[in-house]
Amino acid sequence: MNKDHTTKRYVFVTLLNVVITVAEFLGGIFSGSLALLSDAVHNLSDVGAIILSFVAHLISRRSRNRKKTFGYERAEILAAFTNGVILIVISVVLFVEAIQRFWKPEHIHGGIMLAVSIIGLVANLISMIAMHSDSKGNLNVRSTFIHMLSDALSSVAVVIGAIFIYFWNVTWLDPVLTILVSLFVLHEAYEITMKAANVLMESNPNIDLDKVNKIVLSFPEVKNIHHVHVWRYSDDFIMMDAHINVDQNMRAAELEKLYQRIGKELKKKLGINHITLQAECERGRNDKMIVPGRGNNEN
Repeated sequence: MNKDHTTKRYVFVTLLNVVITVAEFLGGIFSGSLALLSDAVHNLSDVGAIILSFVAHLISRRSRNRKKTFGYERAEILAAFTNGVILIVISVVLFVEAIQRFWKPEHIHGGIMLAVSIIGLVANLISMIAMHSDSKGNLNVRSTFIHMLSDALSSVAVVIGAIFIYFWNVTWLDPVLTILVSLFVLHEAYEITMKAANVLMESNPNIDLDKVNKIVLSFPEVKNIHHVHVWRYSDDFIMMDAHINVDQNMRAAELEKLYQRIGKELKKKLGINHITLQAECERGRNDKMIVPGRGNNEN
């Protein structure tokens, strides 16, 4: 993928979404449409998400140093978590506002709403198409494409609502659409936030520990595996450290070869690509893979 080409598409999509957002905010204010305003907020959050994820991507490419020995790859996870929390707050506010509209309906200018919503839909479709070609080989670009796709879907809902309001004055459809869009965004935001939180909490990224146990113990030199930790550091790295019990007569050169063989199997079968093993003779020989406790005191 041409990185400069991708950067230009990021800039184009960001600027286009800024224009969409401004147009929908003004259209929502002048038409009185909460659905249009909710779509504008959705677009605004996506502008922030695109900028934040792109900046985080640039930061994540920085080299490791004495202060950041792991590097900067978690900048993207922090950006995802921040975006998710902001989206959750926005969705809840829109949902509450929509509920209030049922008791305090406002006059809606369907003509303005329809015109602006069509402009928003066209612009969102252009943004989606612009990011599509680069989305196949890059997860970060793929997430931006999904954002654009969700924008296009919400714009379709607003256009349909605008048609009904303009021709048949079905004003109650405006808060209904707002509720649907806010629930859709809330679901997406929850998924993003939980995934990012799990990475930050160093949760097990769905690695079957029984399979880890089976693979490691399939090597005859290994008598037991204990004090296992598996976590996802970033999109590219699944990490694991563990203690293994081996014969006390094994030499350092033999241990190094054993580590390499175990590492290759775990990477090939489970996708764990950063593995640290510590060899022991008797200590922990009867311990389980996961030792209950609040702290890390096994070293």
